[in-house]
This record gives sequence, structure tokens and C-alpha cells, in this order.
Amino acid sequence: TRERRARFVGKNGACNVAHKNIREQGRFLQDVFTTLVDLKWPHTLLIFTMSFLCSWLLFGMVWWLIAFAHGDLDHSTRLQRSPGEGAVGGPVSFVPCVTSIHSFTSAFLFSIEVQVTIGFGGRMVTEECPAAILVLIVQNIVGLVINAIMLGCIFMKTSQAHRRAETLIFSKHAVIALREGKLCFMLRVGDLRKSMIISATIRMQVVKKTASLEGEVVPLNQIDIQMENPVGGNSIFLVSPLIIYHVIDKNSPLYDISPLNLHHHEDLEIIVILEGVVETTGITTQARTSYLADEILWGQRFVPIVAEEDGRYSVDYSKFGNTVKVPTPSCTARQLEEDKTIM
Repeated sequence: TRERRARFVGKNGACNVAHKNIREQGRFLQDVFTTLVDLKWPHTLLIFTMSFLCSWLLFGMVWWLIAFAHGDLDHSTRLQRSPGEGAVGGPVSFVPCVTSIHSFTSAFLFSIEVQVTIGFGGRMVTEECPAAILVLIVQNIVGLVINAIMLGCIFMKTSQAHRRAETLIFSKHAVIALREGKLCFMLRVGDLRKSMIISATIRMQVVKKTASLEGEVVPLNQIDIQMENPVGGNSIFLVSPLIIYHVIDKNSPLYDISPLNLHHHEDLEIIVILEGVVETTGITTQARTSYLADEILWGQRFVPIVAEEDGRYSVDYSKFGNTVKVPTPSCTARQLEEDKTIM
């Protein structure tokens, strides 16, 4: 018995492809935002935390250096008063760059207050040091950039389109049976949410190993095949579950497949791709699934699941993947067409 090859696309839509030996790793850094969005959640949260923590520590060190260079740490215990507040002719009080900074800890706390605009009121920048005012401006700009990138990344990860695809479902098995006198490959697709998928389109590909006349072997040759649906064309109105079918004619890769040799096609995989715009968010989403040869049932048809009740249509999803046996010729579509021609 030949070993069944690995799936190209999983039943949940995940692509079973591993990328190895990528030498140009720097290309990922040219699009940092997409790289961050593509990371796994633990890595994203770690980068999110470290980006803020490192910026607070960096500017905390800058504020401490400013205070140290100005001598604020040596005069931290003096009464902080503005020039001219003393008695007439008396000495002028020392004015620090930032009030109430007497250690690195206090400088770090001030850095946090500046960047997240908490402002407890115990520490503030004075007019004494232009460098301190410049650092204040730079830290605010850097903080805004970090907020925009990291919060945008978190938002994009929580609103990714593939989450909407979790409620787009396909039947576990596909079937082959007669429809309008022709053999058809059929599957059922549905949407569990009430919010619709706008401009939904569906397409299908056969992925199998092929060889050219020159002897070139293509391990994953993708062949587009024409899909039919009750609405016509590739666009579908997915307000209720639909049975999508492909007529097996002379242009179909399934033209020479019969129930006797169907399960001997271990390299056969049929991929179905549903794509559309999410009504509530306007984001394009895509749901995928695939069917191997042993997941295609010959001579069966999907049972009806839509019924009219109390003036409205009701969908019974408990029967979504149920099928029943129907009379179907045990021959290929080629043989069926030749028999009709002879008759």
C-alpha cells in the first residue's frame, strides 16, 4: 500500500509548508510592523513589554546624567526655591533641572511619568536647563512612536481576518454524484454568523504531482478548475449554506477518475478557497480547506438542511455534513459521456 502524501492545506485551512534555509533574513526587518504582527502572541507581548521598559530605562539614565552634570544630586536636600525668593541681598537658591530627582530610581520614575503622561506632580522640568527641555520633547516623540507601533500591532493581531474565517465552515467530506445528468464534485459551505461576507467568491484547485513531456517533475502542480454554484459564476450570496459543485467534464482533472481507482490517487488533493470582505470590519478574509481522495464519497448527496418555519427559513447545522446514498454510475465521466454519445 502506498503511503498517503502529506496535505498541502489542512482541514482548518493552515498551509502545511515549512520555509527553510532562508539566507536573506534582513528582508523581514525591512517590514518590521508586518513581522511583529506575524509573531506568536508570547513573542509579541515580550517585545511589547521590553520596548516600553527599555525606553523608560534609557531616558531614566539620560535624566539621571542631566541631574548629575548640573549638580542636582549634590543639592537635592536644599530648599528648592526660584531665584529672587530669598531676602533682599540674600543668596539666590539653587534651581535644579528637574525637581525632586536625588537618585537613579527617582530619575526612572520621572521617565515613566513623562512617557506615559501620568504626572503625579512631585517632579517637573524647570527653565534652568535647555538640554532637559530638549530631552523632554524627544522622549514624548519616542513614546508616541512606540505607542503607535505597539498598540497598532496588538490591534491588528486581535482583529486579524483569519479569526472571522473560524466561523466559515466546509463539509468534512466532498461527494461525487449525478446532477443534471452529469457527474459533479460537490461540497457544502456555510457561515455561522449573521453578519455577512460581502463579495464572497469561491475557487478550487487540484494539487498533485505531475511530470512534463520533457521529464520535469512538479511536486505540487496547482490546477484551477471551474466551480459552479446556485448563484452563477464564482460569486456567492452566503446568507445560508450552499452546495458548491464542479461539473466533471473533459476539461476537468477528475475526468478519468472512477470509484474503483479514486482511492488509489494518494497524490490527489482538492483545495477550496473562500474569500470575501467582512461586513462589520471591511477587512478581507479567506477560509481554506482541502479534500484528499479518501475524503471524497462516491455516489452520495448532501441532505437538505434549510426548511421554512413560521414564515422564515431555518437552518439545521446538525445535518450540515450528512449525506445519503443515491444511484450513481460506477464509471468515469469520460466513459459516461462516451456511453451517452453512443446512445
